[in-house]
Amino acid sequence: MRIRGTGLRTGIAYRAGAVVVVAAAAAFSPILVGNAYAFKLFGITIFGKDEDENLQVPDPVHYDVDLETGTADRDLKEALENSSRLVGDKDRPVSGDLGVVVKARDDRDRLIATLYEKARYGGVVTITIDGRNINDLPPNPTFDRSKPIPVKVDIAPGPVFTVNEVQFGGDAAQRNPADYDLAPGEQAGSLAIVKAGDTIVDQLKSEGRPFAKLTERRVVANHRTNTVDVVLAAEGGPVAPIGDVGVTGENRVKPEFIQRYSRLQKGEAYSPEALRRAGERLRALGVFSSVTIHEGDALAADGTLPMTIEVSEGKRRYLGIGAQYSTIDGFGVNGYWGHRNLFGEAESLRIEGAVSRLGEASDLGDLDYSAGILFTKPGFIHPSATLKAGIVAKTENPDAYNAKLITASLGISYELTDRDTISAAGELSFENDDDDAFGNNNYLTFTLPITYDRDARDDKFNPTSGYHATLSAKPGYEFFNGTIYSAFEGSISGYLGLGAEDDIVLAAKLAAGTLIGGDGVQDIPATQRFFAGGGGSVRGYGYQEISPRNENGDETGGRSFVTASFEARVKITDTIGVVPFIDVGTVSDSIAPDFSDIRAGAGAGIRYATPFGPLRLDFAVPLNKYDGGTDYGIYAGIGQSF
Repeated sequence: MRIRGTGLRTGIAYRAGAVVVVAAAAAFSPILVGNAYAFKLFGITIFGKDEDENLQVPDPVHYDVDLETGTADRDLKEALENSSRLVGDKDRPVSGDLGVVVKARDDRDRLIATLYEKARYGGVVTITIDGRNINDLPPNPTFDRSKPIPVKVDIAPGPVFTVNEVQFGGDAAQRNPADYDLAPGEQAGSLAIVKAGDTIVDQLKSEGRPFAKLTERRVVANHRTNTVDVVLAAEGGPVAPIGDVGVTGENRVKPEFIQRYSRLQKGEAYSPEALRRAGERLRALGVFSSVTIHEGDALAADGTLPMTIEVSEGKRRYLGIGAQYSTIDGFGVNGYWGHRNLFGEAESLRIEGAVSRLGEASDLGDLDYSAGILFTKPGFIHPSATLKAGIVAKTENPDAYNAKLITASLGISYELTDRDTISAAGELSFENDDDDAFGNNNYLTFTLPITYDRDARDDKFNPTSGYHATLSAKPGYEFFNGTIYSAFEGSISGYLGLGAEDDIVLAAKLAAGTLIGGDGVQDIPATQRFFAGGGGSVRGYGYQEISPRNENGDETGGRSFVTASFEARVKITDTIGVVPFIDVGTVSDSIAPDFSDIRAGAGAGIRYATPFGPLRLDFAVPLNKYDGGTDYGIYAGIGQSF
């Protein structure tokens, strides 16, 4: 991935002044209900009240709740408060007097379960409503509604119980309890006990035993010694390979393609992980609204386990539009049309286009345009291979140059493992650079980009552990000047979560590249030189603002770069987080970075968690800005910055 980006700007940098950004698409929906207002993004309420929350509650009754946690420590108190629906829903009325009682009884069960999770088996939860214990209330109670009904929750946490003795039986007999956090003296939280049993079953299934099950799970708490005895027994059942794989629910997608692309082959070893990966692969195609893999209830006559892939196909065609505006970059619009299943094997075709800088550019020639046709064929020759072809025409008009180019590409990517992918392509590109530091030049290039990608993150959109590394080589030839050149780039990012709930995640990224060949960067098209600055590299600086400069102060682009970023992602609530960060970078006109001009930017951002990844808004300033350069930058997007 080149540091200068690919033309899609997820951030906007500004030299000065107030800026307004507006985005519109079919996935964004403002909801107006009576006098209440809400804003939804992809079905998630971002602010305001959801329409469902404003529906009239039959016979509404309000209550006040007072929750006392006694001698509970801070973590236990927080866990109890978070599990209490009485507390969480205190501003919402319930239906009728009985609704208060039902909610209180449900809360008592939830709070006791939380105490058990924290190894507090001697805890006591007492709830009174209007001064009466919920155990003593009649079937149809009535309360004084002249004011909110008082609800009192008293919790005596009791002591922490520890593990005394653990017995594993059956096919789990030879396993070590210490490997499951159940060594004597460990806290005996109920979740740890449940997890241990589930892990044993998963491990037995991973040995190719599809019918593995837990036959006994017994927990005995001794309130005299504050200890717990645990008995877990499991039965592995027979070893059985994968059998015949059927497909149901398909309509236009060929069933033989679905089976082949799942990579569930008859005779291969059974494992839950193989089934999970098969489901993820099929969902990633984008043609199915749902994918479920059903295992047979019994073995076939040949001793294999039959299974069925049940799919539900989504819409084949889709359409989208978007818009953005800033007082610096002007107005922009973009749109796309796509087809997800052209010939019955999930082939996709996407046609897209965009126009930007409307109202800011002095004439039509200064606008940024792009148009492209992209074709993808999954399962090309081999289930692990994907063929990609495309042709894209665009103009780019950053401060450093004006470029018009058209690029045709044909390539293939291959999944070596679930984490490792290698890709190679051929690209033919014609580019005209005008208003460049080196004048007006034409380039015709052929390049062979090769990329290795290893993704060991636990979550692609919001990672809390693991790392992601890429390494690429891009040899090329420029026909008009007979220039042979090559670009080499690499990046690695790492993540470390702190705390039991990963409330703080430390994230860091390092990227570097070098460009060799030719007598100077003027022999290389401007869009293939190195620049930095903007949302994808050093925030606080303008897009491609960081660059070597000639004697006239014009950005020339460089032969090498190094950038580094560090973030502390701090969770404030379950949905809101703040992220202080610092970025540094340098771009040099030599093959190796000389670090003579290091630029740094710092700032902070806000994250709003959604099921599809966090919404991101960052504000940054340059710590050593250029004369007349950008004063600050504002960047927005979906997912973390790296």
